[in-house]
Amino acid sequence: MISNQPPPDTGLALALLSAIHDATRDPMGGVTREGYGPGEQKAHDIVRAAAECEGLRTRVDPAGNLYMTLPGADPSAKRLVIGSHLDSVRQGGDYDGAAGVAAGLAVVVGLRKAGFLPGRDIEVMAIRSEEGGAWFPTPFPGSRAALGLMQPDALATRRMDGALTLEEAMRQSGFDPDWCRSGQRELGPDNVQAYVELHIEQGLVLEEEDRPVGIVFGLPGNRRHRFARVVGEYNHSGTTPRRHRRDAVLAAAELAYRLEQSWIRLEAEGHDLVMTFCVFETGPQAAFGKVPGEVAFKLDVRSGQQAALDALYRDLHALVAAIEAQRGVRFELGPEQAREPVPMDPAIVEALAQAADDAAVPFRRMASGGGHDAQSFVAAGIPAGMLFVRSQNGSHNPDEAMRPEDFEAACRVLMAWTVGAASR
Repeated sequence: MISNQPPPDTGLALALLSAIHDATRDPMGGVTREGYGPGEQKAHDIVRAAAECEGLRTRVDPAGNLYMTLPGADPSAKRLVIGSHLDSVRQGGDYDGAAGVAAGLAVVVGLRKAGFLPGRDIEVMAIRSEEGGAWFPTPFPGSRAALGLMQPDALATRRMDGALTLEEAMRQSGFDPDWCRSGQRELGPDNVQAYVELHIEQGLVLEEEDRPVGIVFGLPGNRRHRFARVVGEYNHSGTTPRRHRRDAVLAAAELAYRLEQSWIRLEAEGHDLVMTFCVFETGPQAAFGKVPGEVAFKLDVRSGQQAALDALYRDLHALVAAIEAQRGVRFELGPEQAREPVPMDPAIVEALAQAADDAAVPFRRMASGGGHDAQSFVAAGIPAGMLFVRSQNGSHNPDEAMRPEDFEAACRVLMAWTVGAASR
């Protein structure tokens, strides 16, 4: 550890994570903290109460994002923001998102207890509703609202269960969607020097390499189809010979298998990407005794390399045409969602690497496989970086695991970076 660096209060952070778990435990397993819903609010209430008990200033913006501030010597200087989210997927784990908020509090409370006066304000931000795929299928509504980037039509996005629009959920939670609609903002390049987000790694790379910390150099781009389908022909399963069949299931299965072969080839050529057929579902007329005439599917392709995304999609379109001709089916891919890869700020990447060296913490430079609120800050023109903590058992499931000693090591890296950045 570098000299004169206060220790982070990881005991407080781990106690907060335990309290959030107890308050948001799902009777079906894991935890559920729905975006702009009761579970997320419980987590916000817990961390806000802890921050105020530790002497931090708190405030909430009109979109519901929570800020917990350690004041600096110069209140006019651009602030540092350490942030993450407190919502979860349904029946998710304890650490995805919440570990980053707890780590930020570990750092600023550690600084305050040591009597350290930073040169500028340091804010820990608990961001609303990051898990768009679980709740509202619009990217990062909480952070985008805080940064004035929310598109007005995003407020009409309906929750995945169809119950509420984002606007209705925000109003029900006591917040102001009209503020979001107007494009007003709480944060921007004029008042934020840098944003850093700590998050558990959602894969097993660090576990395989026996390193406690990853320093992220980029977030993935993606190309996605949420409403794709194959249209064939329903027919009698006993009387329809193979040559007369237009089987939607076999056509969809062939696409999945052959596109995986493309993925394998691209990996062998040095490309880094992942591909997932997230949903396969036969149509409403499907039944035992019928040749299936319709299959709906959702396709999610991610990579930190735009060239890899484009290469796989060239194969996708070629395969669709070939399978249509061979099997007499029709593919309807529907609207495509696409996002280019997002690099982290090179200066922050290097500063985090130096902080890890100074704190004597082994690390690996790596790309993120998932999207994060850091992308919103980059889009707003704010330098951003990310730290990963080694985890076990993946993410978005009740078995998420994170060793306390790995979390403590990551908090020491975050502390070293914060001390340096707050002093400049």
